[in-house]
Amino acid sequence: MKKLPLKLEKRLQKRKDENSFRQLSSETFGVDLFSNDYLGFARSEKIFENTVRILDASKLLNGSTGSRLLSGNHPLFKKAENMLASFHNSQSALIFNSGYDANVGFFSAVPQKNDIIFYDEFSHASIRDGLKMSLARNVKFGHNDLEGLRKKLQKFSKEEDSEIYVVTESVFSMDGDSPDLEALVGMADEFNFNLIVDEAHATGVLGKKGEGLLQELGLEREIFARIHTFGKAMGCHGAVILGSRQLMDYLINFSRSFIYTTALSPHSIASIFATYRFLENDRSELNILRENIQYFRSEIKKNALEDSFVESESAIQSCIIPGNSEVKEIAAGLHGKGFNVKAILSPTVPQGKERLRFCIHSYNSTQEISEVLKLLANFVAKS
Repeated sequence: MKKLPLKLEKRLQKRKDENSFRQLSSETFGVDLFSNDYLGFARSEKIFENTVRILDASKLLNGSTGSRLLSGNHPLFKKAENMLASFHNSQSALIFNSGYDANVGFFSAVPQKNDIIFYDEFSHASIRDGLKMSLARNVKFGHNDLEGLRKKLQKFSKEEDSEIYVVTESVFSMDGDSPDLEALVGMADEFNFNLIVDEAHATGVLGKKGEGLLQELGLEREIFARIHTFGKAMGCHGAVILGSRQLMDYLINFSRSFIYTTALSPHSIASIFATYRFLENDRSELNILRENIQYFRSEIKKNALEDSFVESESAIQSCIIPGNSEVKEIAAGLHGKGFNVKAILSPTVPQGKERLRFCIHSYNSTQEISEVLKLLANFVAKS
Protein backbone atom coordinates (compact mmCIF):
# COMPACT_ATOMS: atom_id res chain seq x y z
CA MET A 1 0.00 0.00 0.00
CA LYS A 2 1.13 3.56 -0.65
CA LYS A 3 2.64 5.24 2.40
CA LEU A 4 0.72 7.92 4.31
CA PRO A 5 1.98 11.47 3.51
CA LEU A 6 4.60 12.69 6.00
CA LYS A 7 2.53 15.60 7.33
CA LEU A 8 -0.30 13.19 8.16
CA GLU A 9 2.17 10.84 9.85
CA LYS A 10 3.33 13.78 11.98
CA ARG A 11 -0.24 14.60 13.02
CA LEU A 12 -0.79 11.00 14.12
CA GLN A 13 2.51 10.94 16.00
CA LYS A 14 1.57 14.18 17.79
CA ARG A 15 -1.60 12.48 19.05
CA LYS A 16 0.46 9.57 20.34
CA ASP A 17 2.95 11.90 22.01
CA GLU A 18 0.09 13.73 23.77
CA ASN A 19 -1.48 10.40 24.84
CA SER A 20 -4.65 11.33 22.94
CA PHE A 21 -4.42 8.75 20.14
CA ARG A 22 -7.86 7.31 19.37
CA GLN A 23 -8.47 3.64 18.61
CA LEU A 24 -11.58 1.58 18.01
CA SER A 25 -12.37 -0.94 20.71
CA SER A 26 -15.03 -3.61 20.86
CA GLU A 27 -14.52 -4.30 24.57
CA THR A 28 -17.89 -3.77 26.25
CA PHE A 29 -17.61 -6.08 29.27
CA GLY A 30 -18.26 -4.65 32.70
CA VAL A 31 -21.03 -2.50 34.13
CA ASP A 32 -22.22 -0.08 31.44
CA LEU A 33 -21.57 3.47 32.64
CA PHE A 34 -20.47 4.83 29.27
CA SER A 35 -23.13 4.25 26.59
CA ASN A 36 -25.88 6.71 25.61
CA ASP A 37 -28.54 4.00 25.97
CA TYR A 38 -30.01 5.77 29.02
CA LEU A 39 -33.32 3.87 29.07
CA GLY A 40 -32.06 0.50 27.83
CA PHE A 41 -34.20 0.82 24.69
CA ALA A 42 -31.37 -0.34 22.41
CA ARG A 43 -31.56 -3.76 24.09
CA SER A 44 -35.34 -3.91 24.58
CA GLU A 45 -36.96 -7.11 23.28
CA LYS A 46 -40.42 -5.52 23.35
CA ILE A 47 -39.31 -2.63 21.11
CA PHE A 48 -37.55 -5.10 18.79
CA GLU A 49 -40.73 -7.18 18.50
CA ASN A 50 -42.91 -4.11 17.93
CA THR A 51 -40.52 -2.92 15.21
CA VAL A 52 -40.91 -6.25 13.42
CA ARG A 53 -44.73 -6.00 13.68
CA ILE A 54 -44.68 -2.52 12.12
CA LEU A 55 -42.52 -3.83 9.29
CA ASP A 56 -44.82 -6.83 8.78
CA ALA A 57 -47.71 -4.44 8.16
CA SER A 58 -45.62 -2.49 5.68
CA LYS A 59 -43.76 -3.21 2.47
CA LEU A 60 -40.69 -5.27 3.37
CA LEU A 61 -37.39 -3.86 2.13
CA ASN A 62 -33.84 -4.38 3.34
CA GLY A 63 -32.85 -0.89 2.22
CA SER A 64 -34.52 2.36 1.25
CA THR A 65 -33.26 2.11 -2.40
CA GLY A 66 -32.39 5.80 -2.77
CA SER A 67 -32.73 9.32 -1.43
CA ARG A 68 -36.10 10.48 -0.20
CA LEU A 69 -36.48 12.77 -3.20
CA LEU A 70 -36.06 9.78 -5.52
CA SER A 71 -37.13 6.23 -4.55
CA GLY A 72 -36.43 6.21 -0.81
CA ASN A 73 -39.47 8.00 0.63
CA HIS A 74 -41.10 4.93 2.17
CA PRO A 75 -44.71 5.48 3.44
CA LEU A 76 -43.46 4.95 7.02
CA PHE A 77 -41.63 8.29 6.85
CA LYS A 78 -44.85 10.28 6.70
CA LYS A 79 -46.40 8.30 9.57
CA ALA A 80 -43.29 8.70 11.70
CA GLU A 81 -42.95 12.42 10.99
CA ASN A 82 -46.61 13.04 11.83
CA MET A 83 -46.13 11.10 15.07
CA LEU A 84 -42.97 13.06 15.95
CA ALA A 85 -44.62 16.41 15.26
CA SER A 86 -47.53 15.45 17.51
CA PHE A 87 -45.36 14.03 20.30
CA HIS A 88 -43.09 17.07 20.33
CA ASN A 89 -45.91 19.62 19.82
CA SER A 90 -44.52 20.98 16.56
CA GLN A 91 -46.16 22.14 13.37
CA SER A 92 -43.94 19.93 11.26
CA ALA A 93 -41.06 17.43 11.38
CA LEU A 94 -38.37 16.19 9.01
CA ILE A 95 -36.29 13.05 9.64
CA PHE A 96 -32.54 13.08 8.92
CA ASN A 97 -30.16 10.11 8.87
CA SER A 98 -28.37 11.22 12.06
CA GLY A 99 -27.97 14.10 14.46
CA TYR A 100 -24.75 14.97 12.68
CA ASP A 101 -26.54 15.11 9.32
CA ALA A 102 -29.33 17.21 10.82
CA ASN A 103 -27.00 19.85 12.26
CA VAL A 104 -24.70 20.00 9.25
CA GLY A 105 -27.73 20.12 6.94
CA PHE A 106 -29.44 22.87 8.91
CA PHE A 107 -26.53 25.23 9.53
CA SER A 108 -25.03 24.88 6.08
CA ALA A 109 -28.37 25.70 4.43
CA VAL A 110 -30.45 28.05 6.59
CA PRO A 111 -28.23 30.99 7.69
CA GLN A 112 -27.34 33.10 4.64
CA LYS A 113 -24.65 35.57 3.68
CA ASN A 114 -24.86 38.71 5.87
CA ASP A 115 -26.62 36.70 8.60
CA ILE A 116 -24.88 36.08 11.93
CA ILE A 117 -24.89 32.99 14.14
CA PHE A 118 -24.01 33.13 17.83
CA TYR A 119 -23.03 29.74 19.22
CA ASP A 120 -22.10 28.40 22.64
CA GLU A 121 -18.39 27.57 22.85
CA PHE A 122 -19.25 24.01 23.96
CA SER A 123 -21.51 23.35 20.97
CA HIS A 124 -21.28 19.84 19.54
CA ALA A 125 -18.89 19.14 16.66
CA SER A 126 -21.83 18.61 14.28
CA ILE A 127 -23.05 22.15 14.94
CA ARG A 128 -19.58 23.62 14.51
CA ASP A 129 -18.99 21.69 11.29
CA GLY A 130 -22.29 23.00 9.93
CA LEU A 131 -21.25 26.53 10.88
CA LYS A 132 -17.97 26.13 8.97
CA MET A 133 -20.00 25.33 5.85
CA SER A 134 -22.31 28.32 6.29
CA LEU A 135 -21.93 31.62 4.45
CA ALA A 136 -23.03 33.45 7.60
CA ARG A 137 -20.69 35.06 10.13
CA ASN A 138 -20.12 32.91 13.23
CA VAL A 139 -19.56 34.38 16.70
CA LYS A 140 -18.73 32.27 19.76
CA PHE A 141 -19.98 33.14 23.25
CA GLY A 142 -18.90 31.69 26.60
CA HIS A 143 -20.49 28.49 27.78
CA ASN A 144 -23.99 29.26 29.12
CA ASP A 145 -22.86 32.89 29.55
CA LEU A 146 -26.03 34.77 28.65
CA GLU A 147 -24.69 38.10 29.86
CA GLY A 148 -21.73 37.64 27.56
CA LEU A 149 -24.13 36.79 24.73
CA ARG A 150 -26.17 39.92 25.52
CA LYS A 151 -23.08 42.13 25.23
CA LYS A 152 -22.17 40.59 21.88
CA LEU A 153 -25.74 41.04 20.61
CA GLN A 154 -25.71 44.69 21.68
CA LYS A 155 -22.48 45.29 19.76
CA PHE A 156 -23.84 43.71 16.60
CA SER A 157 -25.35 46.16 14.15
CA LYS A 158 -28.06 44.34 12.26
CA GLU A 159 -28.29 45.09 8.55
CA GLU A 160 -31.62 45.42 6.80
CA ASP A 161 -31.52 42.04 5.07
CA SER A 162 -29.73 40.08 7.81
CA GLU A 163 -31.06 37.53 10.29
CA ILE A 164 -29.63 36.63 13.68
CA TYR A 165 -29.47 33.02 14.85
CA VAL A 166 -28.47 31.72 18.29
CA VAL A 167 -27.76 28.03 18.85
CA THR A 168 -27.39 26.12 22.10
CA GLU A 169 -28.09 22.67 23.54
CA SER A 170 -30.63 21.79 26.19
CA VAL A 171 -28.19 19.29 27.75
CA PHE A 172 -24.52 19.57 26.80
CA SER A 173 -22.90 16.28 25.90
CA MET A 174 -19.66 16.64 27.86
CA ASP A 175 -20.79 18.51 31.01
CA GLY A 176 -24.43 17.39 31.19
CA ASP A 177 -25.47 20.93 32.17
CA SER A 178 -28.17 23.18 30.68
CA PRO A 179 -28.53 26.87 29.77
CA ASP A 180 -31.25 29.14 31.16
CA LEU A 181 -33.67 28.49 28.29
CA GLU A 182 -36.39 30.74 29.68
CA ALA A 183 -33.94 33.66 29.74
CA LEU A 184 -32.79 32.78 26.21
CA VAL A 185 -36.36 32.85 24.91
CA GLY A 186 -36.80 36.27 26.53
CA MET A 187 -33.63 37.49 24.81
CA ALA A 188 -34.88 36.11 21.49
CA ASP A 189 -37.93 38.38 21.78
CA GLU A 190 -35.81 41.34 22.87
CA PHE A 191 -33.19 41.05 20.12
CA ASN A 192 -35.42 39.42 17.50
CA PHE A 193 -33.21 36.41 16.87
CA ASN A 194 -34.05 32.85 15.77
CA LEU A 195 -33.26 30.34 18.51
CA ILE A 196 -32.13 26.81 17.64
CA VAL A 197 -31.85 24.18 20.39
CA ASP A 198 -30.26 20.74 20.06
CA GLU A 199 -32.10 18.38 22.46
CA ALA A 200 -30.04 15.25 21.70
CA HIS A 201 -29.27 14.35 25.32
CA ALA A 202 -32.62 15.54 26.68
CA THR A 203 -34.71 13.43 24.30
CA GLY A 204 -36.32 10.58 26.23
CA VAL A 205 -34.82 11.82 29.51
CA LEU A 206 -36.40 15.19 30.35
CA GLY A 207 -40.03 16.23 30.14
CA LYS A 208 -43.16 14.53 31.44
CA LYS A 209 -42.98 11.82 28.76
CA GLY A 210 -39.35 12.30 27.75
CA GLU A 211 -40.24 15.01 25.23
CA GLY A 212 -37.19 17.12 26.11
CA LEU A 213 -36.38 20.12 28.28
CA LEU A 214 -38.15 22.70 26.13
CA GLN A 215 -41.49 20.94 26.46
CA GLU A 216 -40.90 20.44 30.18
CA LEU A 217 -40.60 24.25 30.39
CA GLY A 218 -43.48 24.88 27.96
CA LEU A 219 -41.21 26.78 25.56
CA GLU A 220 -41.32 24.57 22.47
CA ARG A 221 -43.51 26.94 20.43
CA GLU A 222 -41.04 29.80 21.00
CA ILE A 223 -38.17 28.04 19.22
CA PHE A 224 -37.29 28.45 15.54
CA ALA A 225 -35.89 24.92 15.24
CA ARG A 226 -35.36 21.95 17.54
CA ILE A 227 -33.15 18.94 16.85
CA HIS A 228 -33.95 15.61 18.54
CA THR A 229 -31.80 12.56 17.95
CA PHE A 230 -32.74 8.91 18.34
CA GLY A 231 -29.32 7.34 18.96
CA LYS A 232 -29.18 8.17 22.67
CA ALA A 233 -32.07 7.44 25.05
CA MET A 234 -34.35 6.32 22.20
CA GLY A 235 -31.98 3.46 21.44
CA CYS A 236 -32.25 3.47 17.64
CA HIS A 237 -30.87 5.75 14.90
CA GLY A 238 -31.61 8.98 13.06
CA ALA A 239 -32.75 12.47 14.02
CA VAL A 240 -35.54 14.94 13.44
CA ILE A 241 -35.68 18.69 12.93
CA LEU A 242 -38.86 20.27 14.29
CA GLY A 243 -40.29 23.62 13.25
CA SER A 244 -42.67 25.28 10.84
CA ARG A 245 -43.90 23.68 7.62
CA GLN A 246 -42.09 26.40 5.68
CA LEU A 247 -38.81 25.50 7.38
CA MET A 248 -39.27 21.83 6.38
CA ASP A 249 -40.05 22.86 2.79
CA TYR A 250 -36.87 24.92 2.78
CA LEU A 251 -34.74 22.07 4.14
CA ILE A 252 -36.17 19.61 1.60
CA ASN A 253 -35.10 22.01 -1.15
CA PHE A 254 -31.75 23.26 0.14
CA SER A 255 -30.30 20.97 2.84
CA ARG A 256 -27.61 18.96 1.07
CA SER A 257 -27.23 16.32 3.80
CA PHE A 258 -30.94 15.57 3.33
CA ILE A 259 -31.09 15.77 -0.47
CA TYR A 260 -27.95 13.91 -1.47
CA THR A 261 -27.97 10.83 0.74
CA THR A 262 -29.66 7.45 0.72
CA ALA A 263 -32.63 7.55 3.08
CA LEU A 264 -32.82 5.55 6.29
CA SER A 265 -34.09 1.99 5.80
CA PRO A 266 -37.72 1.12 6.57
CA HIS A 267 -36.45 -0.87 9.57
CA SER A 268 -34.84 2.28 11.02
CA ILE A 269 -38.08 4.24 10.64
CA ALA A 270 -40.12 1.40 12.13
CA SER A 271 -37.78 1.30 15.13
CA ILE A 272 -38.21 5.05 15.69
CA PHE A 273 -41.98 4.59 15.56
CA ALA A 274 -41.89 1.59 17.93
CA THR A 275 -39.60 3.35 20.42
CA TYR A 276 -41.73 6.47 20.69
CA ARG A 277 -44.89 4.41 21.00
CA PHE A 278 -43.28 2.43 23.83
CA LEU A 279 -42.16 5.57 25.67
CA GLU A 280 -45.61 7.12 25.39
CA ASN A 281 -47.29 4.07 26.92
CA ASP A 282 -44.69 2.92 29.46
CA ARG A 283 -42.57 5.39 31.41
CA SER A 284 -41.29 2.94 34.04
CA GLU A 285 -37.72 3.01 32.68
CA LEU A 286 -37.80 6.82 32.59
CA ASN A 287 -38.86 6.94 36.24
CA ILE A 288 -36.10 4.51 37.27
CA LEU A 289 -33.52 6.53 35.33
CA ARG A 290 -34.51 9.69 37.18
CA GLU A 291 -34.25 7.91 40.52
CA ASN A 292 -30.79 6.62 39.57
CA ILE A 293 -29.61 10.10 38.59
CA GLN A 294 -30.65 11.47 41.98
CA TYR A 295 -29.05 8.52 43.75
CA PHE A 296 -25.80 9.06 41.83
CA ARG A 297 -25.79 12.73 42.89
CA SER A 298 -26.35 11.76 46.53
CA GLU A 299 -23.46 9.27 46.36
CA ILE A 300 -21.19 11.97 44.94
CA LYS A 301 -21.80 13.96 48.11
CA LYS A 302 -21.48 10.90 50.34
CA ASN A 303 -18.00 10.24 48.89
CA ALA A 304 -16.95 13.92 49.08
CA LEU A 305 -16.54 14.17 45.31
CA GLU A 306 -18.58 17.36 44.76
CA ASP A 307 -15.52 19.43 43.87
CA SER A 308 -14.54 16.97 41.12
CA PHE A 309 -17.95 16.68 39.41
CA VAL A 310 -19.65 19.18 37.10
CA GLU A 311 -23.06 20.20 38.46
CA SER A 312 -25.66 18.31 36.43
CA GLU A 313 -29.17 16.94 36.87
CA SER A 314 -29.02 14.98 33.62
CA ALA A 315 -27.94 11.42 32.83
CA ILE A 316 -24.43 12.74 32.07
CA GLN A 317 -22.21 13.13 35.13
CA SER A 318 -18.63 14.28 34.48
CA CYS A 319 -15.73 13.97 36.90
CA ILE A 320 -12.89 16.35 36.00
CA ILE A 321 -9.47 14.69 36.24
CA PRO A 322 -6.87 16.93 34.50
CA GLY A 323 -4.35 15.25 32.22
CA ASN A 324 -4.81 12.61 29.54
CA SER A 325 -2.51 10.13 31.25
CA GLU A 326 -4.11 10.65 34.66
CA VAL A 327 -7.71 10.22 33.53
CA LYS A 328 -6.85 7.19 31.36
CA GLU A 329 -5.14 5.56 34.33
CA ILE A 330 -8.20 5.96 36.57
CA ALA A 331 -10.53 4.75 33.79
CA ALA A 332 -8.34 1.65 33.43
CA GLY A 333 -8.45 1.12 37.20
CA LEU A 334 -12.26 1.22 37.23
CA HIS A 335 -12.38 -1.08 34.22
CA GLY A 336 -10.17 -3.53 36.05
CA LYS A 337 -12.77 -3.59 38.82
CA GLY A 338 -15.57 -4.33 36.35
CA PHE A 339 -16.87 -0.81 35.55
CA ASN A 340 -16.88 0.49 32.00
CA VAL A 341 -16.40 4.26 32.23
CA LYS A 342 -14.76 6.17 29.40
CA ALA A 343 -12.04 8.79 29.71
CA ILE A 344 -12.70 11.91 27.62
CA LEU A 345 -9.37 13.35 26.55
CA SER A 346 -8.12 16.63 25.17
CA PRO A 347 -8.48 17.85 22.43
CA THR A 348 -12.08 16.54 22.57
CA VAL A 349 -12.38 18.67 25.73
CA PRO A 350 -10.10 21.61 26.63
CA GLN A 351 -6.70 20.79 28.09
CA GLY A 352 -6.99 20.62 31.87
CA LYS A 353 -10.67 19.63 31.61
CA GLU A 354 -10.14 15.95 30.84
CA ARG A 355 -12.76 13.85 32.55
CA LEU A 356 -14.45 10.57 33.29
CA ARG A 357 -17.88 10.80 31.69
CA PHE A 358 -20.40 8.69 33.59
CA CYS A 359 -23.63 7.89 31.74
CA ILE A 360 -26.44 6.80 34.06
CA HIS A 361 -28.99 4.23 32.92
CA SER A 362 -32.28 2.80 34.13
CA TYR A 363 -30.61 -0.63 34.28
CA ASN A 364 -27.78 0.44 36.61
CA SER A 365 -28.38 -0.78 40.17
CA THR A 366 -27.92 1.41 43.23
CA GLN A 367 -25.29 -1.09 44.42
CA GLU A 368 -23.29 -0.57 41.20
CA ILE A 369 -23.53 3.21 41.56
CA SER A 370 -22.40 3.12 45.19
CA GLU A 371 -19.50 0.79 44.45
CA VAL A 372 -18.13 2.69 41.43
CA LEU A 373 -18.16 6.04 43.26
CA LYS A 374 -16.49 4.51 46.32
CA LEU A 375 -13.75 3.16 44.04
CA LEU A 376 -13.48 6.49 42.24
CA ALA A 377 -13.03 8.34 45.53
CA ASN A 378 -10.13 6.02 46.42
CA PHE A 379 -8.48 6.48 43.01
CA VAL A 380 -8.87 10.27 43.13
CA ALA A 381 -7.41 10.41 46.64
CA LYS A 382 -4.31 8.50 45.45
CA SER A 383 -3.80 10.53 42.25
